[in-house]
Amino acid sequence: MRVMVAKPGLDGHDRGAKVVAYLLKDAGMDVIYTGLHKSVDQIVEMAIQEDVDVIGLSVMTGGHLPIMEKLMQKLREKKVDDILVTVGGVISRPDVLKLKELGASAVFPGGTKFSEIITFFKEEAPKLCKAI
Repeated sequence: MRVMVAKPGLDGHDRGAKVVAYLLKDAGMDVIYTGLHKSVDQIVEMAIQEDVDVIGLSVMTGGHLPIMEKLMQKLREKKVDDILVTVGGVISRPDVLKLKELGASAVFPGGTKFSEIITFFKEEAPKLCKAI
């Protein structure tokens, strides 16, 4: 499974994204980290070019809902329907459902156990990915 961990916008807090990227890599995933300050357009283009199965957004600024909405719109515009999207970061409980309604396959708020993240990527994501 190819996973791209992406840091959208001006969010400069990347420690959690890097930890999750290493965690997924150690669990056997092929992981690409975009680096900081990527636009939604850049994230979508990179995901297509790298032929990823999952985009993992890391958002610590509270802008997760508009970012997710824009990302899903851009994926639809590009006619990409085989990439799962997950979101992690500073996310309030009420926003978890909103993110899923927007199209997130999984949401990992701060404090999510590593085992829960790994379980999703090893057990649930392969069932959801059309390309795997």
